[in-house]
Amino acid sequence: MKAYVLINTELGQEAAVVKVLKDVEGITDIFSLYGIYDVIVQVEAESMDKIKEIVFNNIRRLDSVKTTITLITYGEPILRD
Repeated sequence: MKAYVLINTELGQEAAVVKVLKDVEGITDIFSLYGIYDVIVQVEAESMDKIKEIVFNNIRRLDSVKTTITLITYGEPILRD
């Protein structure tokens, strides 16, 4: 399974949050963003329960994380012709 998590951090804490997220098992990509959200991470795990565990225990509980939105994918990637 794969999910994307949009993260809002406390002002000026983006780099600190990214530093912690780099060591979280299951997070495969991290990008800083311009706009409403500060960071997006890609999470890959073998089950929905494992994704939920990563999001709740390793992302949302960080002191500098204000809010998150989790987008869970389904099916195979849609490829362009």
